[in-house]
Parts: sequence; structure tokens; C-alpha cells
Amino acid sequence: MAGASSPSRTPLIVGVNHRTGSLTLRDKLFVEDADVPGFLERLRGEGIDQAMVLSTCDRVEVIALSDDPERAEAVIGAAMAAHAALPVDEITTAMARFAGSNAVHHLFRVASSLDSVVVGEPQVLGQIKACHRLARDAGMVSGDLERLLQSAYTAAKRVRTETAIGERPVSIAAVAVGIAREVHGQLEDIGALLMGTGDMGEVIAEELQKAGLGGLMICGCGRPSSELAERLRARQVDQNTLTGAIADADVVITAIGGRAQSLSADMVRLALKTRRSRPQFIVDASLPRDVETAVDRLDDAFLYDLADLERLAMEGQASRSFEAQAAEHIISAEVEGYLQGRVERTATPALSALRAHAAALRENALLEAGDDAERATHLLVQRFLHTPSERLRAMAQAGADIEQVERLIRELFDIAENEDDQS
Repeated sequence: MAGASSPSRTPLIVGVNHRTGSLTLRDKLFVEDADVPGFLERLRGEGIDQAMVLSTCDRVEVIALSDDPERAEAVIGAAMAAHAALPVDEITTAMARFAGSNAVHHLFRVASSLDSVVVGEPQVLGQIKACHRLARDAGMVSGDLERLLQSAYTAAKRVRTETAIGERPVSIAAVAVGIAREVHGQLEDIGALLMGTGDMGEVIAEELQKAGLGGLMICGCGRPSSELAERLRARQVDQNTLTGAIADADVVITAIGGRAQSLSADMVRLALKTRRSRPQFIVDASLPRDVETAVDRLDDAFLYDLADLERLAMEGQASRSFEAQAAEHIISAEVEGYLQGRVERTATPALSALRAHAAALRENALLEAGDDAERATHLLVQRFLHTPSERLRAMAQAGADIEQVERLIRELFDIAENEDDQS
């Protein structure tokens, strides 16, 4: 099990994301699922016993709790460098670092897909939950880190249900539908091929179908695709017949998301030759990209990636900024609520101890006074105030700021400034 967490530990997020590091660097840092236990064990060996690694196409970040954030940051940087077989300096120059409330705010924005390349994209929350499970299985998530992650999920749910930010990927898919019409005309007369099972590819394929797409083929490209094919009422294609399927497709959507490009210029060139100059619309719906950039230079090939579709979707849509602003307000409220909860949890042990101490004094006073209620009350008050009175006298003699202590006592016990001293 992970070590017991404490609200006094500082939330910390360290890593490289799409804003701070190149795709090449993020690809080297990427932690495959099979490597997660070993990566987390390295952190545990260096004293970080509450952590998870979030490894997606947008970011490779470690979310942790630490009593010593500066040391933990150095440990995480070293672990990332060792994993990628890179010098530490090459990693640290591209690192994003968030601590305390800034880390909470960053995590909530990431979970709500406000920090994604495609704002509102649907898969990020599922990716976080999958990484959460891996870390929990490795015994690195419990206590306050578990509460932090659950609070992030709550914030993400509110953003998804209370704003239209989740419609943004659909608008990107709508742009893809519009381009398909510009290239091919009536969609009822054309067919599409979906390569891979990524969520964004599925969204685009669904929008094409809603717009009247004539037919859809799916190739899992090494991943199970029968369930997706059934859901989309599509014909499955295996690797052996993929070359022919690419040539048959008027629209090719790639959503593989692997570490190597899966649709090369040679593959597209061969398909176009077979198609005898009939144009082909290619949508690269993956990060990292699936399609070789040289495809864009081929005649009759119209290649668009997510950045292209995002740019077109954003043009003339002022409502997006309104939805993003509403989402940011939700995130701020959720962060404030979480941080307030941490403060309250910090005070809980002391309050519990105070209640137990008062109860013990009460029991002793009742035993000593027997049936004499007045004497029992007198004993309880005297014993409850004896130690604090002695400590206050000692603090005054030591030169402590008694006025500050007095203000705290009045605040805690709601004693008015003009209330007579009855002691």
C-alpha cells in the first residue's frame, strides 16, 4: 500500500507537455503501460510514495504529493531522463512545474480538457483514469492523492455537463464533413476508411455517417476493432487487405496514435495511382501524427490534421471563448472547494484530540464529584482551563505576543471584546 498521505503534503506536477516540449521529446519520454510499475518503483525508492504518471500524446507528467517539493521535482526529472535515456539538462529545460494550488488548478484543467491541443476532446479523462488505475495497482495512490484525483473528476464532469465545451470536437468533425463535401460532393456516393480506434477518429466517422456517408470500413491496425465496427455498422478490414482498402476509400481517417507514422507517402501515392487521379481526403486525427507530412505534397491528396481542423472550426466562433470562460469559472470554484477541504482536514486531528481531552476531563470530574452537579461543573471548568492558563503565563514571561494569542482565543471561543472577565 502507498504510504499514508497527509493534507500537509504539497501537490506537485512535473513533466513535459505540448506547450513546453516538442513532439519528438514527448515521444521519447512516453511511458508505456508495461513500464509504469518500474517507473513508479523508481520514484518510491527515492522517497516519493504517492504518485502517478500521466502519459498521453499531449503530455508526460508526474502527479505527486511531497513534503519536499524541490527534492521531489529533481527526483522526477532524473527518473524521466533515465527512462528516456537523455541527459537531465535536456529534460529540465522543457519541464513544466506546478506546486500547491497551481498544481491542483493545472490538474483540474487537464482533466476537463481545457489544456488539450484540441480543447474539449473526449478521451483525456479516460486516459487519466487509466493511468490512475495503473498507479493504484502499483500501490502509489491512496489518501489525499486519491481525493485530489476524485475532485479532478468532479470538476471535469461539471465542465462537461454545465458548458458546451464538449461540443468543440464535434465542431471539428463538422469541419471535416464540410471539407469532404468540397472534395467529393454528395457523401452518399463515397466511402471512408477508419484506420485505428482512437476516439477522435470515431467522432469524425460518426459525423460523416450522420451526414449521409455511403459506406465505412474499419481497420484496427493492430488493435481490436470488432466492437467499434459493430457500433458504427462498418465493414472490418484486416492488415492483409489494407492496401486495397486505402485505394478504395475516398476519405481516409487515421486514429492509430502509435509512436511511428502509419500512413506513408508511398502508400498514398500507390493508392492514388490505383484511383486514377480521383482525389482523396485524408484526416490525421492522431497525436502524435499518423500520416507522413510528405503526403501533403502529393497531387490529389488533401491532408488535414487536427490543428488544421481546429483552426477552421475556431474561425468566426466567438461563442467558444464564452464557453471556455464559463469552464474556467467552474475550475476556479472546484479548486477553491478542494483547497478549503484540505485546510479543514488539516484541523480535524487537533479538534478530535480536543474533544477527547474534554470528554476525559468530564468523566474524571463526574467521578470525583459524585451526584454534586455544581461541584462537577466547577471541577470541569477549572481543569479544562488550568493548563492553558499556565501556558499563557509562561508565554508572557518568555516575551511572546500575548495580544495575538488573545485574539486567537477570542476568535476560537467567540468571546466579545467587552465581555467581562469572570475568572
